[in-house]
Parts: sequence; structure tokens; C-alpha cells
Amino acid sequence: MADALKIGIAGLGTVGASLARILQQRSNELAVSCGRAIRITAVSARDRNKDRGVDLSGITWFDDPVEMAEKGDIDVFVELVGGAEGTADNSVRAALKRGLHVITANKALLARHGVELAKLAEEKGLLLNYEAAVAGGIPVIKAVRESLTGNNFSRVYGIMNGTCNYILTRMEKEGLTFENCLKEAQRLGYAEADPTFDIEGNDTAHKLSILTTLVFGSQIAVDEIYLEGISNISIEDIHAARDLGFRIKLLGVAQRTETGIEQRVHPTMVPLDSVIAQVDGVTNAVALESDILGELLMVGPGAGGNATASAVLGDITDIAKSRPGAQQVPVLGRPAHLLEPYRQAQMRSHEGGYFIRLTVVDRAGVFASIATKMADNNISLESIVQRSENGAAGAPVTIILVTHATMEDAVRKAVAAIKGEGYLVGEPQIIRIERPKTA
Repeated sequence: MADALKIGIAGLGTVGASLARILQQRSNELAVSCGRAIRITAVSARDRNKDRGVDLSGITWFDDPVEMAEKGDIDVFVELVGGAEGTADNSVRAALKRGLHVITANKALLARHGVELAKLAEEKGLLLNYEAAVAGGIPVIKAVRESLTGNNFSRVYGIMNGTCNYILTRMEKEGLTFENCLKEAQRLGYAEADPTFDIEGNDTAHKLSILTTLVFGSQIAVDEIYLEGISNISIEDIHAARDLGFRIKLLGVAQRTETGIEQRVHPTMVPLDSVIAQVDGVTNAVALESDILGELLMVGPGAGGNATASAVLGDITDIAKSRPGAQQVPVLGRPAHLLEPYRQAQMRSHEGGYFIRLTVVDRAGVFASIATKMADNNISLESIVQRSENGAAGAPVTIILVTHATMEDAVRKAVAAIKGEGYLVGEPQIIRIERPKTA
């Protein structure tokens, strides 16, 4: 049997502790399946005295992850610290420069520095694995980098943030407001004390930018993603969507067009009978559309200690099974120096159409004015629904419009023109409609 693979884990939070526990509990099984033992020989975390439910006796402790990367008796550096800059970035670079394989669950780090780190790893013939960085326990990175090689992808999209999916699910199933669902998500540990990164779509954008590079072979362009979160989704939107045969999900979508690549993260209405509409709670889903395979939807746990640790463990066993001197799989699907410059797509007609909710003063001529503003911007309407807010005479009414395929710029101009007429109450709501091929 080959020499043991020595692992250093930087970060002993929920994921790091779960990983350490699994490696210790299943050491015999892993040794048999990998052909060599896997041993934790070094760890780094802020608090040496915290009880993590893991036996760390005999394991070298480092207060500084960078020092562990530079001096630890390890073959593989596992980064579970988090953050795009500082300790995470410095320690990963130190490990690669030293000649260590690296595993990270850090989507923010990869979204910002992934191309540089990939070049450094490939120059040294090292593996940089990151299955846990996108969609938790779903093995989408390995699928795209290895199993689906040769496919030409046209689109990738999915539910990539469990916090947002949990909130939207609770709002629909229990009729709770966004604010109440967010508080419950925080109480259960699904959302951070400051949930902005999740609910405003940044977390999904980081994951989408990595997938975009993998499937389209372009350089990572996280700053070129249209970004819109779920904080303005109301229970009225949830109910209206259901009545129209849709469900609201926060989707990350990337697709190749004739003018470039389009990347966007935003609340989306999907048909109730589509598979992705059935993905509830903290579960994630990633859909891939390609010329050879067709459509593939992968669904599974998107977060949590065991789900993320499972993905990291898969990366570790890949390294344990690899042969010294063998050609390594390119970090980002193709050699980093061959990644194409990112070319942002020009605005084009959104095929799924739009949902527009307007609350207006109940007076003669309003309905006709709205229809006119839509027609003035060449927007064709699929349906128009009018609802009274409370049934009282003179109370505001809600008008819901569903458009056919149209340009977003046209929708925004039409709504701006409606706002200028003075009969709108509150802010309008605009949500894209997607009709997935994966039914």
C-alpha cells in the first residue's frame, strides 16, 4: 500500500469538524477504496479549546493557516476558512507555491482569484479541487470537468442558495412574510446574522461565475453578472405566481448567445409542473443543457456540515487515488492560459416574458393607460388580471400583467412611463418568467 496521504485542515467550523470526524471514523474504508491511508496530520483554527466533538490528539496545531501551509507535515492543504482575501487567499497561494495539492470550499476566493490560482496550480502540476464551492453536496464540478467532457453547453442555471430557497418555500407554503421567514432562517442557522450576502444574490453570483467558466471556457467574470435578490418579493407576488401556475425561485442563469455570454441572478417564475419548481427548502439544483447529453438536472443538499464535507471528502479521495506524475485535470475545465476573455452578451428579447404587478388608484382610464404604455413600447401581453386590494369602494387595485417575449429595456421604459402618470401606489414589481426545458 502506498504511503499515507497527509491532510492539513484550515478551519474547524461546522464543515471542518464534520470532515475531520468522517476521516477518522471511516479511515479503514477509505484506505481500502483509495489504496492508501488518509491521515489528518495538521489543523488550524482560532480556538484551541473549543469542543468540536473530534479527537485532535496527536495532530499538530497551527494558529496561522499560512504557517501550516508553509511548514506543516502535509501533502494536501484543505482551506475551509472562507473569504476572498486575507488568510484564505494567502494560505492557498502559500500551499501551491510549496507544491501542495489544495482543496477549497471557498466560492468567493475562486470567483475573485480562481484564474490566477488555477495558473499557479497547473504550472506546478498540482490539483486544485473545489467541489464543495458550488451547490454543496451535488457533484456538479466533477461532472462538468470530467464526465461531460466533449459536450458543448448552451445554458446552465439553477437554485444555488439554500437560504433563499428556504425563505421562498416557507412564504408559499405557510403564507409568511419575507421578514418572518428570514428571522426563522436565522434562528435555525440557515441564514447569517447579516444575511445580505445570501438574500441579495451575491452567494449565487459567485457560484454562477465559476460554473460559467467551466461550461463556456471563459475567464471568471463575477462583476459582469446582473444581480437582483429576493428582499422585495412579497407574499402577494407568491400568491399571484401560484394563481398563474408559477412558483418563484432565485435562479442563477448563464447562457451562450450569438453576441457573447449572458449571466444573471434574480427571482424567477418557473412553471409549477417543472422539476425545478419542486425543489424546496435548503435543497439546491443545477441544470445543464448541452448538445450531446441534452438536459440534465442535478438535485441535492446545498449546504450543511455533512453535505459540504462529503464534497470535500470526494476531492480528497480523488487526490489519494491519483498517480504521481499523471496529467492533471485542468482546474477550470481547460488550461487556465487558454481560457477565453469574457464577452458579455448584448441585451436581447427574454423568451419567457415578464410578470409585472402594479398597484394603482381605482379610477376611470387607468386600465386603458397601462395597456397603451405597453403597446407604445411594443410589448405584447399574454394576460391581464385585475384584483381589488380589500373590496372597498375607492381602494387601490392590483393589476397583474404577463407579457410575451420582450426586451427588458422595453419593460422598464413602459413601467417608468406608468409611474409618470401619477396613479401608481407603491413600487411596481417586475419578475422574469423562465420555462425550463427540464420539465
